[in-house]
Amino acid sequence: MRLLRPHSLMGQMLLAVAGALLLVQSVGALLVYRAQSGRFEGELVSIAAFKIMADTRNPARFDRRAGSRRALQRGRRGLPVIHTPRSPIAGTEERDPDLEGKIALLLREQGLAVAEIQVAHRTVQEDAPALEHVRRRAARYVRLGRKPMSHENDHVLLAAVRLDPGGEWLTARVRTPPRIEMLVWPLLLQTAIIYVVLIGAIALILRRITRPLAALTQRVEAFSATQDPKGQIVPAGPEDMRRLIEAHNAMEGRISALLNEKNVMLGAIGHDLKTPLAALRVRIESVEDDNERDRMAGTIEDIVRTLDDILSLARVGRPSDPLERSELSALVASIVEDYEDMGQPVVLGDTQRIVLELRPTWLRRALRNLIGNAVRYGGEARVSLERVGNRAVIRVADNGPGIPEDRIATMLEPFARGDPSRNSATGGAGLGLALARAIAEQHGGALVLENTRDEASNVTGLVARLELPLS
Repeated sequence: MRLLRPHSLMGQMLLAVAGALLLVQSVGALLVYRAQSGRFEGELVSIAAFKIMADTRNPARFDRRAGSRRALQRGRRGLPVIHTPRSPIAGTEERDPDLEGKIALLLREQGLAVAEIQVAHRTVQEDAPALEHVRRRAARYVRLGRKPMSHENDHVLLAAVRLDPGGEWLTARVRTPPRIEMLVWPLLLQTAIIYVVLIGAIALILRRITRPLAALTQRVEAFSATQDPKGQIVPAGPEDMRRLIEAHNAMEGRISALLNEKNVMLGAIGHDLKTPLAALRVRIESVEDDNERDRMAGTIEDIVRTLDDILSLARVGRPSDPLERSELSALVASIVEDYEDMGQPVVLGDTQRIVLELRPTWLRRALRNLIGNAVRYGGEARVSLERVGNRAVIRVADNGPGIPEDRIATMLEPFARGDPSRNSATGGAGLGLALARAIAEQHGGALVLENTRDEASNVTGLVARLELPLS
C-alpha cells in the first residue's frame, strides 16, 4: 500500500505521471487495437472472398494441379476451397454475423449472388482439414532438413457459402495466428518502452530537484533543533533550487546573529538587575522591623525567581549543555525524594526503566515547575512514568479545581496565570508552564494539560503530561 500512497515529492510525481501515461496509453492502445483489428478483419474477409471467387471462376486452380506456376504455388501453400453437400459449420457452433455480412457484400460486388453464408472461428486443432494441412507442411519441412514451426494453436476462419438454394457449399479456410498475440503484444511492448524512457527521464530530473530539497529539509530540521549556523549545505540542483538554498543560508545567518545579540542582551540585563538586587538584599538587613524586613526580602526573592524564569525561557531554545544518556526513572525519583525530604505532599507512583538522551538540568527544571504547580494549586502531586508507544510519558496529577477548557491553551503561554493576583502565596509571574512546555519541545516532545474527574468520588484534578520521544 505504501507504493500506492508515496509520501515523497518524487514518489508522488512519478505516480501521477505513471497514472496519466497509463490513461493516455490505454486510450491510444484501444484506438490502435480497434484500427488494427479492423484492418485484420478486412484482410481475412478479402482473402476468404478471393478464394471463393477464384474457385467459382477456375475450380482447377484448387482442385487439380493445373494452371500457372503462381496458381500451383498458391494451391500448395494455402488451404483449398472444399465443396461439400452440407455446411461444415455445426448448428451449435458460434457464428460471426459481422464477417458474414462483409464477405457476402464483397462477393455481391464481384457479381456473385450468395444464397446463404456462414462464418465461424476455430483453432487449427478443432478443424480436421486445417490440422492435416499444418502437419503435412511440418513433415515437408522435416524432409527438407528445416526446423518446423508449430501452428497448431493458430486460428482458422471458415467461410461457407452456398451460391444457389439447395446447391453445394463452398468452404474457404484462412489460417491466421491468434489475434491477441498479433495485436496485444506489440502494444504491450510499445507501452513498456515508453514507460522506461519517459519515467526514467522524469525520475532523473526529479532526483536532481529532490536531492538538494531533501538536504535542505534535513538542514532546516537540524537548525530548528540547535539554531547552530554551522553545517550549511552547498547550493546545488537547478537555478531555482540554488537560489532557495542561498536564501535559506542567508536567513540562518541573520537568525543566528539575532539570537546571539539576544543572548548578549539578556546576559547584560541579568547582570545589571541582579547586582542592584544583591545590594538591596544587603541593605534591607538594616531595617529594624522584622516583619517589614521579611516582606522586603520575599519581594526581592520573587523578583530574582521571575528574572531567572525569564532568562531561562529566553535561553531554552539554544541550550549550551549537551545531551546526556540518562535513566529517566532515576531522575524522576530523585526529584520526588527532594520534595519528600522537604515534607511536601508529593507521591511517586508506577515507573518504568527508560533510558534516553536528554538534558538533565533543564528537565529537572520542567518537572519542578509542574510538581510545584500541582502542590500549590491542587494540594498534592502524584508523579508516574510509563512508556506509551515511542514516547516516555511523565504524568503529574493533582486534586485541584483544574483549568477551564477554554483557558488550557492560554495557560501554556508566558505570563498567563490562573490566579490574577501577584502575591507569593499563589505563584509568580506565570512562566512555569511556559518554561516546562519550552523544555519539552527542546527535547522534541510536548506538554499536554488535561482535566480529570472521578465520577465515583466526585474528585476533580489536573494532569500534566510531559511527553519525550524515545529516539
